[in-house]
Formats: sequence, structure tokens, C-alpha cells
Amino acid sequence: YGCTLLADQGADVIKIEPPGGDNLRNYPSTLEAESRAFLGVNRSKRGVVLDLKRDEERAVLYRLLREADVLVHNFRPNVPPRLGIDFDSLAAINPRLVYCAVTGYGETGPLKEKAGYDQVLQSMTGMCAMQGKADGAPEILYGSVVDYYAAALVAAGVSSALYERERSGQGQYVGVSLLRSALTMQSARMVWAQGEDHDISRDMRSGGVTGIHPTRDGFLYISANTPRFWRALCAKTGLAELSDDPRLDSVRKRARHADEILPQLHRALQAHTALQWEEIFGEEVPCAAARQVEDMFDHPQVLAEGMIAEIPHPVLGSYRGVAQPIRFGRTPGPEPFAAPALGQHTGEIAA
Repeated sequence: YGCTLLADQGADVIKIEPPGGDNLRNYPSTLEAESRAFLGVNRSKRGVVLDLKRDEERAVLYRLLREADVLVHNFRPNVPPRLGIDFDSLAAINPRLVYCAVTGYGETGPLKEKAGYDQVLQSMTGMCAMQGKADGAPEILYGSVVDYYAAALVAAGVSSALYERERSGQGQYVGVSLLRSALTMQSARMVWAQGEDHDISRDMRSGGVTGIHPTRDGFLYISANTPRFWRALCAKTGLAELSDDPRLDSVRKRARHADEILPQLHRALQAHTALQWEEIFGEEVPCAAARQVEDMFDHPQVLAEGMIAEIPHPVLGSYRGVAQPIRFGRTPGPEPFAAPALGQHTGEIAA
């Protein structure tokens, strides 16, 4: 997906798959003819099939790399040397090549050859423990958050290396790992002050008011940490007396008195549905009704931002998907096109 983000910005991305295809093509999907996951993370790429264990097909890759700006792969560290596609070998072919390796755990250390997956790293790095209820079992964060954050690091790292190359004239190695991703996205938790105990709360839950709450119909997320938003929440829910209580005049104090505040707030929220509260709170209280992702296809804000495109597809006819993850004022980037069929462009590119 990191390469898809680069394609969204205008890069010509060639996806190279083994003869059996990317494993993501075989993921369970309610689409009969395609994998929704494959389509979603491989838009705007051309597709080539190469068996890199065969000398003649690896030679095709070498030929492409002589003119390429970037190579991105997600092999474990011991695989590229065996295939002849390690950084030193490819830098000898093209010294300007930016070489980005995505691994589970990095290039060194006792776990470097271990396979890494999103939810494995979630579990390892405390994300699942933090997600779980107090005194409950750890819980997975669905949505592949570690993978997607790693993809953003890929796009950012490759872009920075290309920018540096414009000054130095040289390519370089760029390393992104799921371990780096999982810890980097927890930077606000990864702070351990001198003298602190090891096992302490890492302060990420503001406690009580900020969170998901039941309404008459549906659930509503509310964030009211600032004095302004706290006062507005109290006024809109008929709890104005709470906003004047000096015991509740900071986030920290309100967290201490959550057992007192929440029953009153929940009773007040029963007056309307989650969608109605969105309208009532408007711009005065940050909030959102808990929706399904399908609701985003026709959400007026998403449509106004041009984030959904109609993408033609040779099997599905067309599908609606994400477009324009970044807005550029002068160079908006190309229109997205569908993920490639297996080997769709092999004859065109590899011949």
C-alpha cells in the first residue's frame, strides 16, 4: 500500500508477483471474482509476473532496475541475497536506486528472520493490551493499523530518499519494519521518565467523558477535553451545573470523578439518537455517531472532498474506491485505476 500511495501521487508503479500471484489475491472476500483486500491496496499499479528463482526472469528485473528510481520489497532479510536482489547487488546495477525493504522486525537482532504480521506486532507491542477492557483480555484492533502506518512510512521514506538523491546523486537503503511502525505510532506512550515505575498507566485514556457513549439509538463518540468543549457539552445536554463545578474543571479531575459524571451524561444522551446528537452538537462539541464503513461511500463530507472514485474493472465492471489521499493544489495527481489482473502487463513491460 505504500507503493499505492506513491502511485496516487503520480509514480509509475510496477507490481511484480510470483507465478502463483500475491497471496492477498486468495484472501476471503464477498466478491466472487476478486479479493476486496487486493483491489483496495493495489490500485493504480501495473502488474508483471516474474519467477525470480529463474535466471532469465531475474535478468528482466535487472533490466527494469537500470532505469527505475525505486525498488520496494517485503522479503525477510535472508531472502534477497539468495535471489540476487540485495541492496549491494542492485546498487552495483543502478547507484541511484532507492532500495526500500519492509520487514517484520528489522534487519538485525534475534527476531530479524521471523515473519511479521500486523496483529502479531499489535500483540507484541502492547496495542492489544491497551485496547482491551480494564481487567479483561487483550483485544485486536481490526483494520490492519500497523500495516497501514508502515505503508505511510514507506511512502514518506522513499520520498525523502528521492529528495536527498536530487542533492547527492546517490540512492540508498531505506528500512521500514512493522516493529518500527507499531512503536512509532505509539510515541505518546513510549515515554518512560527517570524514576518512574515500569508498570504504570501510559496516560492515553483521558477517562470518562471522552469515549463512546450509548444514546437513544446508536452510539456516539464524544471528545470534550478542552474547557470550551466541556462547557458546550454540559450546556447542550442540560448539565450546566457540572461545568461550574470546580471539582470538574480539568480533564484530570473529570477522570477522577467519572463514576459521578457518566450516569448523568448517559441519562441525558437518551433524549436523542446518535445522529440527532451530531446535529445538536454541531461544531460546538467534537463528536461522531458510530457508523459502518459502508456509510462513508455516500457521506457528504467524503464526497465533497472527492475521496471516492468510480474505478473501471475488467471483471467487476466498476467499483467505487478511495482516491486522493493527499490533496495537492497545483499537481493533483492522476485518476486511480484498478489493481492489475495477474500478469496483466507482463508482455508490455517485460518483453
